[in-house]
Amino acid sequence: MKSTRFYLLILVVLIAAACKPSVPTGEWQTMFDGKTLDGWKKASEHPESLSVEDGAIKCSGERSHLFYKGNFKNFEFEAEVKTMEHSNSGIFISTQYQAEGWPETGYEIQVNNSFVGSPDSKERRKTGSVYNIRNVYYPVANDNEWFKMRIKVVENFIEVFVNDVKVNEYTEPADPWRWQGGEKVKLGEGTIALQAHDANSTTFYKNLRIKALPDGEVKTVDDKNWDTTVTQLMKQGFPLIDFHVHLKGGLTIDDVVASSQRLGINYGVAPNCGLHFPVTDDSSLYQYIEEVKGSPTFKGMQAEGREWVTLFSPEAISKFDYVFTDAMTFTDRKGRRNRIWIPEEVWVDNKQQFMDDLVAKIEAIFSQEPVDIYVNPTVLPAQLMSEYDELWTTERMEKVVKVLADNGVALEINARYKTPKAEMIKMAKEAGVKFSFGTNNVTNELGHLEYCLEMIKECGLTPNDMFEIKPDAEKPINVKGLPDHITG
Repeated sequence: MKSTRFYLLILVVLIAAACKPSVPTGEWQTMFDGKTLDGWKKASEHPESLSVEDGAIKCSGERSHLFYKGNFKNFEFEAEVKTMEHSNSGIFISTQYQAEGWPETGYEIQVNNSFVGSPDSKERRKTGSVYNIRNVYYPVANDNEWFKMRIKVVENFIEVFVNDVKVNEYTEPADPWRWQGGEKVKLGEGTIALQAHDANSTTFYKNLRIKALPDGEVKTVDDKNWDTTVTQLMKQGFPLIDFHVHLKGGLTIDDVVASSQRLGINYGVAPNCGLHFPVTDDSSLYQYIEEVKGSPTFKGMQAEGREWVTLFSPEAISKFDYVFTDAMTFTDRKGRRNRIWIPEEVWVDNKQQFMDDLVAKIEAIFSQEPVDIYVNPTVLPAQLMSEYDELWTTERMEKVVKVLADNGVALEINARYKTPKAEMIKMAKEAGVKFSFGTNNVTNELGHLEYCLEMIKECGLTPNDMFEIKPDAEKPINVKGLPDHITG
């Protein structure tokens, strides 16, 4: 009797093994023959959205998902992908077959180069995002072009590559925070699935293959609270972007990218461009662009001093994703050039007169100069900062908010100076002004945007309150152009 049971047990094990595709560890397995969907299983919801066309899997039509018949824990997956304009798709990992609905298990790696959603439901998460967990807001690929995506999972660590450039990573804690209904959004043994998103979306996949990997090291999460904070913001679709980073204090572009992927903060990197600054003309500007080209970061330009409009051409300026400036450099009524962050180069003959002149300069700058963001906002000379609340009266704040609102200029919430205060942020929000976050680092330390995160809660900021990169046709340099003259 025991012998019979033993042979039955062996038979069950053999049948189970035969039903589960075997992928030898370390060997690539082709997942798609280019002709059929053999080895895949369609969801029962809108199966017509999933087909084969010209040697590629076509995901086009109402929501549906295509699941690979296999199970993997540690693996490397790659595919060539092409999105048509304004398409939205995704690659699910560590997931399980579902007949209907969005897969509840595992993670979606976003495929979206230009889809923006609707005004009421904006979609900012771009290709390479670990959807709702670690979002990428910088576009790393283009529509109508084949690009390669590679996803690597080892134990609790995900890496995402686009055209062999690492664009994202995520280390999953032992007990991660998840929203109600998202409890299964975790790593574990599962399969791969492709997504057809909606009737207006078409995405193609070809040359799909997967490689099982051996067990590896479980990575430690340095700060569980930070992981929770970032994931909560990402779930809201909140664009956690620091647009005001400089390559200073030995900080390299590689350091910036590594920090971004470790912390989950997207970055915009900008050189200082103006008189007596590192970038002073088109030639040095183009040289800088070449140095940071290809990095998964936004590319910004910090316009310094009021002379910057005479130093650069519109063609060169338009190469940047955005332009920002401050009011920390200006010529006062006595012809003195103030640089208010340098005590020896600032003159305060009368506090109230200085404040009135400063506000007038801010109004002139942001009504005339073709910029996207007012940075280092409301910063005063060191000798006046202790009187900040008294000197920045409601009337003065209202004037600044009005010129920003009238000219579509965003207001930076600055983590270094902790300005502006909540009162002005709330005033600007009410006026429809958009906001950006900025560090303005002078060392190689970028921090965690602590003050900015405080202001999100205190001022009730939402994702739709945040600054977004404008299309080329709407960039201030292409709308306003450069002024013939600028008030010093």
